[in-house]
This record gives sequence, structure tokens and C-alpha cells, in this order.
Amino acid sequence: MFGRSKTTNEELAEATNAARVGAKNRPTPKRRDQEAARKQPLVVTDRKAARSTDRAKRREAMAKQRHAMLTGDEAHLPPRDKGPVKRYIRDYVDARWGVAEFMLPVMLIVLALSFVREPWAMLIVFALVYGLITAAAIDTFLMWRRVKKKLEAKHGEAAVHRGDGFYAAMRAFQMRRTRMPRPIVGRGQFPS
Repeated sequence: MFGRSKTTNEELAEATNAARVGAKNRPTPKRRDQEAARKQPLVVTDRKAARSTDRAKRREAMAKQRHAMLTGDEAHLPPRDKGPVKRYIRDYVDARWGVAEFMLPVMLIVLALSFVREPWAMLIVFALVYGLITAAAIDTFLMWRRVKKKLEAKHGEAAVHRGDGFYAAMRAFQMRRTRMPRPIVGRGQFPS
């Protein structure tokens, strides 16, 4: 009404600027508008809602981690179990029969024998306890030396860290059924 009328050139320009395939087809938003949309307060005003969202996120992360411990999913394992070196250690320990993994069942037998107050029973208890502990410690030490040599040959000397021997020993002392992350390889399937 009060403005000037469009010329034919302007009408043609509008007709050719129709929605193009693969183009943005909208003006670029202002920077201040985008920053204002992203702003969040440092201290949340609704603490109950913040606590419930934190709890839900933590619960979801723990569920992913628990699932990874059961399936061996490398992406969601805890940091102490991540990496190719830890995977190699787990697979090597799980593939072998070790003396240490039989300690708990034998200790239950020893506990039952300790209630018998006969000299022969006490001698058996003594021999079983100290003999099994010594045999398990020697077996675990020799196993770690073999694993360490193979790890250094495969990944280099820098790949083996200080706590890896303790990691292998703790896994070896657990019964196979109770190990977490669960064993993926079968007995005798040593990693290459």
C-alpha cells in the first residue's frame, strides 16, 4: 500500500530463490541468539530435578558398564579393564588352568577339616594351606613372567605397566566362573 511495488526483476529473483536441494534455505542465525539458546545456569535452581537427572545418568552409565562386564564390550568397560594389554592378560589367564583358582574350594575343605581335633587332620590342614598358597604363588609368578614376555614381544616394552602383574594375579586367584569381565575365550584358546 505505502511501499513501492516490486519490479519484474525482483519478482523473477524471488521465483528463482525457491528451496534448493542441498542448500540451507534459511538465513544464518545471529551469534548472540545461538549463544543465548545454549546458556545454562551454573547453579541449577531446581535441585531435585538436577539430582534425579544425575541419578538417571549414573544409573544408565552403570547399566552400560555392567552389560560390558558381562559381554566384554571394550567401549564401556571401566578404565582398569580397558585396552589391548588388559584384554591380552584376561584372555591368557582365562585360557589356562591355574593352581590359584582352586584355592577357594580347597579352603572350604580345609575349613571343614579344621573342626576335627585330631592330629592327622591338623597336619592335613597345615599341609593343604601352606602347600596350596606356595604352589599358587609360584604358579602365578611363572604365569606372569610368560605373559610379560609375550606382551613385550607383541606390544613392546612400553605397553607393560607397573600394575599389570597385580591385575593378572588377582584374575588368576578368582574362580573362572566369578571373573569379571566374564571370560570370552575357552580353556586352551591362548591369545596370539
